[in-house]
Amino acid sequence: MPPKATSAETEELIELFKTIGLTQSKAAEAAKSPKNASILKDIIEKNSLSEKNLDEKTGVLLAAVAVQSSKLEEAERDYAVSAVLDGRLKSTDQVAAASKYLESHPTPVEEADFNKQCGVGFSISAAELVSQVKEYVASSTATGWANLGVVIGGLKSTELRWANALDLKTAVEAAFTEKFGEKAAAASKPKAPKKEAATPKHKDETEQANAAASSSKSVFTEGFLGRLHKPGENPQIHPHLREQHLAATGGLVYTRFPPEPNGYLHIGHSKAIFVNFGYAAYHGGKCYLRFDDTNPEAEEGRYFESILETVRWLGFEPWKITYSSDYFDRLYDLAVELIRRDKAYVCHCTAEEMYANRGGDERGPRKACAHRTRPVAESLAEFEKMKNGIYKPGEAILRMKQDLESGNTMMWDLVAYRVLTTPHHRTHDKWKIYPTYDFTHCLCDSFENISHSLCTTEFIASRESYEWLCDALEVYKPRQSEYGRLNVTGTIMSKRKILKLVNEHYVNGWDDPRLYTLIALRRRGVPPGAILSFVSSLGVSTAASNIQVVRFEQAVRQSR
Repeated sequence: MPPKATSAETEELIELFKTIGLTQSKAAEAAKSPKNASILKDIIEKNSLSEKNLDEKTGVLLAAVAVQSSKLEEAERDYAVSAVLDGRLKSTDQVAAASKYLESHPTPVEEADFNKQCGVGFSISAAELVSQVKEYVASSTATGWANLGVVIGGLKSTELRWANALDLKTAVEAAFTEKFGEKAAAASKPKAPKKEAATPKHKDETEQANAAASSSKSVFTEGFLGRLHKPGENPQIHPHLREQHLAATGGLVYTRFPPEPNGYLHIGHSKAIFVNFGYAAYHGGKCYLRFDDTNPEAEEGRYFESILETVRWLGFEPWKITYSSDYFDRLYDLAVELIRRDKAYVCHCTAEEMYANRGGDERGPRKACAHRTRPVAESLAEFEKMKNGIYKPGEAILRMKQDLESGNTMMWDLVAYRVLTTPHHRTHDKWKIYPTYDFTHCLCDSFENISHSLCTTEFIASRESYEWLCDALEVYKPRQSEYGRLNVTGTIMSKRKILKLVNEHYVNGWDDPRLYTLIALRRRGVPPGAILSFVSSLGVSTAASNIQVVRFEQAVRQSR
């Protein structure tokens, strides 16, 4: 939810922005970022736009110029503004292209080249669009619905990138239906694994896994999963974010399985793997395997290898394998931007002080941290000190400036960055600060254009913070949806507790047959198809699945 404007200066900006056709809510959005608001104010005053009775569409495009042109010099920004006012730029996609073009082509601008690169004057009828798309699909090497995203991406490199994104997607789907048949029929076919082990036994296991996945169509079309939104229906703070997302994904379902590599996967994770990989596969989409490697103190290389091997053993192949650490530079830049927007601050409170400020044992009234109102410049300087290793762990943290009056504890100024001195397995000694889950997860989902961020119900309270951060930084906002986790009673389902059993030699390693880790079940001879069949039979809903061990054992026997 966008933060409410409170200062007189912000209210004044909102009223000014409304004079160029922006609605109250869009004007408030434009006023949220001091830097972008200052640029938009300058554009309005320099061109006397308050007096020109502009419509909402033009106002939105000018607001987009303010956002997209932050790196432009004044002359280039003026050119972009003039292109909006004279009607050459008609969409936020064109504004983005214009800003990018002007970054590398300073004035004087070659108008013909500018128009070509920014889609100026592009017009196409529905019939022409369908005809050109059919011709492209017919000449492409596409062999089925799995190539839908590739084809749409290819079309985006032609002049059809300027066509309406939804119209383009519809035209491509129509061409695919004509060439390959209905999507549902194509999606129902089990997907062959990319790699097959040399042993016949593993081949049989993979076939069982595929059979189990393909026989569970109703799980993905009914109940919780059947009611999920379609790609692009998740609300955005700016319309252009939705357009950019659909352009990047081709309107496909994008999911991710994001384990923390601090232990081996257990039976409970099999449901998350089934839901994320299965939902994407059923809808002809993509699923990432993203390692949430933001805590170098608990992560080991063996866990990464085992997680990937286990996912493949269950019969799924990640579309891409990524790491949260892939985005450390980008996450840091956004943390700096959050401070600049006065939505984050460096705090030096101890854990005890933070607990007391949040009400303590008595659950009394909440109090703002003494550092919450420190100047932006001061927080920027302190964050730089954190980055440079000036502070030791626990001496400084970066906190998000959220809503202390909220009834949701996940909005009480969560920690975004903390100091850690342990070397990272991938970035080594480069970083002295690491982002938290609450800062990292939603932004990595945004970077990877996740359409459905599927997680278990213990993260329901985190959804508000998830959405707040995306909107605060004005980036694409995925939709988080929560389902009930799988609990098998009479077993240990906590990686922390299993690790204690291993370290204190109560069991003979993570693959001890008495455990319900997936490597232990594999060692016992449990086939992956039996596990997927078991999970599928339970269905997916918002209620937790508390299943007795005997029921799981029975499902395994029935699969043999």
